[in-house]
Amino acid sequence: MTQVIPGEDERIDSVLRRFKREVSKAGIFPDMRKHRHFETPIEKRKRKALAKQKQRRFHR
Repeated sequence: MTQVIPGEDERIDSVLRRFKREVSKAGIFPDMRKHRHFETPIEKRKRKALAKQKQRRFHR
């Protein structure tokens, strides 16, 4: 779990920016996308294309 403790006179903008940076470093967003139930059509096409490529490599 990512946690950011704001400083005494720190603005909310900088705290939010630090939080976003920590979340991206931790790799939470890709993990969320992977476990998300709804998949956009573009994501679905990419996933199927990658699976097809892996399958072709395996059968050679």
